[in-house]
Amino acid sequence: MWFLFWESCGTNTDIPSSSSQAMLKKIPVRQLTPYMYIKDICGNWINHPFWRKSFLIVNAKDIEALRASQVKEVWIDTEKGRDIPSGESPAEDEYPGLQTQEEARGDVRKTETPVPVGTEFKRASEIYSRTKDSVLAMFHEVRMGEAINTEGAEKMVDEISASIKRNPHALISLVRLKTADNYTYMHSVAVSALMIALAKQLGMGEDETQRLGLAGLLHDLGKALTPTEILNKPDRPTERELAVLQKHPEDGHRLLLENDCDDEIVLEVVRNHHEKLEGTGYPQGLGGEEVSIFTRMGAICDVYDAITSNRPYKAGWDPAESLHKMAKWSKGHLDQRLLEAFVKSLGIYPIGSLVRLRPGYLAVVIEQVDNALLKPRVKIFYSTRSRRRIKPEIIDLSRGGPGNEIVSREDPAQWNLSGLEKLWMTPESSS
Repeated sequence: MWFLFWESCGTNTDIPSSSSQAMLKKIPVRQLTPYMYIKDICGNWINHPFWRKSFLIVNAKDIEALRASQVKEVWIDTEKGRDIPSGESPAEDEYPGLQTQEEARGDVRKTETPVPVGTEFKRASEIYSRTKDSVLAMFHEVRMGEAINTEGAEKMVDEISASIKRNPHALISLVRLKTADNYTYMHSVAVSALMIALAKQLGMGEDETQRLGLAGLLHDLGKALTPTEILNKPDRPTERELAVLQKHPEDGHRLLLENDCDDEIVLEVVRNHHEKLEGTGYPQGLGGEEVSIFTRMGAICDVYDAITSNRPYKAGWDPAESLHKMAKWSKGHLDQRLLEAFVKSLGIYPIGSLVRLRPGYLAVVIEQVDNALLKPRVKIFYSTRSRRRIKPEIIDLSRGGPGNEIVSREDPAQWNLSGLEKLWMTPESSS
């Protein structure tokens, strides 16, 4: 598989030898109990529901999630948490206050009504249009020296969040279609939507998720003070122009402080979303633990939307190819664990990705399938053998079938293909 996020702990040699090794035990997931400390999860990251591999189990739903996954074994650290019980594993109801997975999802189900991606596209299109006008107006007001309309920004985030709750893929797919002219404004909407989707994938609370959505919406606010001739330049910026562009995080941070913004998450993401783990980012050159989880999330969402979008000086990359490139950058630039969660929120082959199937067909991804990151629903429309378009047909790869599997990502430009958005924006249509 092309994605290199594989980690296995099938033998004891996977755990470094040290004096603390005696505190580490590999156990089957059926022996997990609350208040054990998981040091590492054995197996492929695709097969488990957590973005991190080391954490204390404090909720029964975490145990249920692991037992329901394809993970068979984990390493526990008995110095940081419970050891294996001497007899039978204690029942979960012996620990008061712990919720079952079903109970924990109860409140969410009351407020979220998931819908098919095709159903959400219409509502997402309306949100796209409204937020584009609102962000454009917000940037214009900042240029004119007027106060930032934080109440209006929060309402935009509410709309974006509501769409992500109904279906996490519709709006995110649509905002990727921004033009070079409206890139700066719609990029803000896209990063907001991506931040909300990632926060939900990480299991963050509602308040924190909304604040991260607002941080995404405002992360490039400082560009309101960047000369438009630099923002909209059809060529790559010169070194002097790049230096001007790189002022926007500090400018945005200052604008928010001047408007009495005291939200630490928003301020931090706005100022630091161009920082890198290796310490080569800007404006402060932060590195390692100096870069918070919120900033790391902002960096991932910012990079993904930037490289998948059409810019004044370059065409956007295919979504699946973009994730592949980001995986290669993750060691020194992006947080690998968070990137894994980000991929789970989008799918390894996000909507709109061009893929080749084993029988020799090209297809565009039209919808994700729960618990099947490698097997989305696709629409075949092109024969690589005859090198011509064929009547579109929808295939759910998760249902199996002879030859129905993805063998590679493809570049639309190499096949001289355009207008693919018409195929995935009408997922239920075969014409």
